[in-house]
Amino acid sequence: MLMTASASVALAQAPEPWELGLQHAAGPLQQRIIDLHTLVLVIITLVTLLVAVLLLVAVARFHTKRHPVPNATSHNTVLEIAWTVLPVLILMIIVIPSFRLIYYEDRTHDPDLTVKVTGHQWYWEYTYPDNNKIDFNSTLIPDDQLKPGQLRLLEVDNQLVVPVGKNIRVLTTSGDVIHSFFIPSVGIQRYAIPGRVIETWMRIDQPGVYYGQCNQICGTNHSRMPISVRALPEQEFQAWLTEAKTKFSDATPASEQPRLIAAAAGAER
Repeated sequence: MLMTASASVALAQAPEPWELGLQHAAGPLQQRIIDLHTLVLVIITLVTLLVAVLLLVAVARFHTKRHPVPNATSHNTVLEIAWTVLPVLILMIIVIPSFRLIYYEDRTHDPDLTVKVTGHQWYWEYTYPDNNKIDFNSTLIPDDQLKPGQLRLLEVDNQLVVPVGKNIRVLTTSGDVIHSFFIPSVGIQRYAIPGRVIETWMRIDQPGVYYGQCNQICGTNHSRMPISVRALPEQEFQAWLTEAKTKFSDATPASEQPRLIAAAAGAER
């Protein structure tokens, strides 16, 4: 039986009621996203306050009682240069870290592990090509089968298991329509597109369970294909790999299981 719990796994990153901010960073990708978000939020706040102050000054200073005769000035060179240069500088302050983050998220060199993620209507298929091509499906646990403490619409039967502190290459694709592999606390989001393989990467620095969902509308059960990632210390991950090779490697390929189940159901009719 595969390990489903670990004494070292105590952290769970999932949405919380009335949550206003971003989920806490589980790795460097999300931390950089939070840093950029904070920078842009500060800039937006300062710009909003500046515009509000200018509007109040204009209303107070050029009120019809205080300024009955309109100003005849039609051009102000200094002002026109200022309101052209200042927005350009603000955009440059935003665009430089934005491009850095885009390239940082793109891919990792010399990854410690590769995981292929395939989206299906409506479940995920995970493949470990470097480890005997371990391949399995991850489907939603129905509401009537949830155990105490499990999260509705976020728990799955087979979690994606990864080692802590390792750079993991993630290859996304789809077997039918466009899906999106999204884990907020890890800072990973990539489309899964039929006929294409798109690369990204992730690193989780603390053991725990991290939840996500498909956030690309992909059909009637779009809300029922969650993502659950369990990050384990290296030794425990190797033990999981040993058991997973026995359970998943010699089984029917995950991509064929739904088709066989549907065929069996049809035969019973």
